[in-house]
Order: sequence, then structure tokens, then C-alpha cells
Amino acid sequence: MKQLLAILIIVFVASNSFAQLTEVPNQKIPPEYGYIVKQGDNMPEIEFKLTDGSTVKTSDIKGKVVMLQFTASWCSVCRKEMPHIEKEIWQKHKSNKDFALFGMDMDEPLDKVKKFASDMKITYPLALDPGGDIFYTFAAKGAGVTRNIIVDKNGKIAYLTRLYKIDEFNEMKEVIELLLKAPPSLLPAGGK
Repeated sequence: MKQLLAILIIVFVASNSFAQLTEVPNQKIPPEYGYIVKQGDNMPEIEFKLTDGSTVKTSDIKGKVVMLQFTASWCSVCRKEMPHIEKEIWQKHKSNKDFALFGMDMDEPLDKVKKFASDMKITYPLALDPGGDIFYTFAAKGAGVTRNIIVDKNGKIAYLTRLYKIDEFNEMKEVIELLLKAPPSLLPAGGK
């Protein structure tokens, strides 16, 4: 009887530890995160150049789940987070036509951004953000660089992170999974 009870407890704990989101969490973003956008907002119209010279516009990624990862070579927290993004998000979803990930390197020249990608051993695309123009479309002047923005297939901001916090990062991964599985008509951003 004790063995059966122990097995049932193990099964219950294991099944709950792999619970997946059924809707996008409604976030309460603290003011100190420095965002000027919020969950449910339309993704602003942006255009950026990747290190390979190609240009991407908001209209090019319409209908996809998009992750924008703001970074810089001098950012130690970014350096801590990037291997996890590479392994746990990019390698898992890079072949999915409904997913796009762009690292947005803040105000650094092309050669430095390419070296940064090589040093970090990342393969996801990095974009140049001269003057931080794209960054400041999403965040206030003086806000810290380490942040991720997840956009749903309808072009709505679905999830925002700041710094590298493992619980927030793991929830972000679950949000990406949920958004990739759901048809666009069933995607209210922020659980709304």
C-alpha cells in the first residue's frame, strides 16, 4: 500500500511539474522594467538590418510568433541569457515557419556584432540597432538593455521580460509554445 501511495505521489508531482500554460498570463509589468509598450499593444512598425545585410520589416514577420531579444556585447546579463535562448528556444523552433527570433544589438558596429555572435556561439540572427532607435521604440531612455518581447501571430505584444530570471524565462518559453500551437483567431494577448 505504501508503495502504491508513493508511486501515485510521484506521478502527481511529475505531471504537475510539466504543466503547460493554457492561456497567456496577464502580466503586471513593474514600472522599473522601463517599458513604454504593454501587453496587448500592436507591435510598432520597425525596420532593421541583419548582420548578413538583409532587411526585415514588421510586415515581413506578420503572422509569425516573434521574439525580439535586446542585447549588447558589453551586457553581462545578456551574455548569461543568450546561450539559453540559443539552446532552449532557437534550436527548438528555428525550423518552424511560424516562428522568428531576432537579437537586436544596441548601438554597436557590424564587426563588433559579428564578433559577439561568434564569441557567444549563437546562430540566431542578430540585427543592428544604431543609436538604439528600435530599443527606444519599446523601452524608455535610460532603461537597461536585457529584455525580450514576444509578439503573437496577430502582431500583438504577448509577453515581456526584463533581465534573466529563470522563472520568467521558463514562462516565456511556455508562452512561445502556446502561441505557436494556437490559431491566430484564438490568441488574445495577455489573457484578455
